[in-house]
Amino acid sequence: MSYLNGNTGYRKDILSTRSVIKKGNYAILEPDGLVKNTIPGFEQCEITILGSPLLGASFVDYLVNPAPGGGNRTGFGVSGEEIFFYVFEGTVKVWNDNEEAQVTDGGYIYCPDGTQLHFENTGDTSARCFLYKRLYHRIEGYEAHTVIGNINDVDWVHYEGMDDVLVKDFLPSATNLGFDINFHILAFKPGACHGYIETHVQEHGAYIYSGEGMYVLDQDWIPVKKGDYLFMGAYCPQAAYGVGREDLFAYIYSKDCNRDVRL
Repeated sequence: MSYLNGNTGYRKDILSTRSVIKKGNYAILEPDGLVKNTIPGFEQCEITILGSPLLGASFVDYLVNPAPGGGNRTGFGVSGEEIFFYVFEGTVKVWNDNEEAQVTDGGYIYCPDGTQLHFENTGDTSARCFLYKRLYHRIEGYEAHTVIGNINDVDWVHYEGMDDVLVKDFLPSATNLGFDINFHILAFKPGACHGYIETHVQEHGAYIYSGEGMYVLDQDWIPVKKGDYLFMGAYCPQAAYGVGREDLFAYIYSKDCNRDVRL
């Protein structure tokens, strides 16, 4: 295990962190302090585990940076798991038991239960990717299916009728009850915010890839920015304002959906 950002050795100042951990409720992980993990099957990959059941999540989120030629060819995922893989930057071949494709910036694959994810960086530079896994909540009469696409081909939609808050959906969860999760990109123009502080049963794992914001988590207002990871547990009050100088405060996040609560 080693330091993710490669900034090791003596610091010029006292040790400090913006990370906040409140297990089961919410967490913020800033990039300074994240470490690399070694996971069998991942070759020539810098990988770090973000949200996980040890934090209180029902899923696992990862950052994965495969070097040229790196990836996971043996297959990622076990029976009962569903997988989502997103490419921020790079050229990556992705495939499962059903389909394969070459994807670039904004490309993604969803692998349903019963299939494994395989990927290989076929570009000349390291790729930056986001990976997610979760146990699939199967219900009789419905099935999910493999989805491969590019989020840049998806139009922005006004979020809950607001012109300055925009959203994109990765999966057809709104029309297909076989999917028990969706992934979204939510983007705020400077000064924009949620219409209200949300309180709901769904969990989120969110990775900020652009801009800066102020996020309320439970009763705490916390500044966040590009490179931060957020975990939001069930019933944690949450909302954000977009701030800063970039055009958009934006993040990719997961949301469980289309299922009743298990007792």
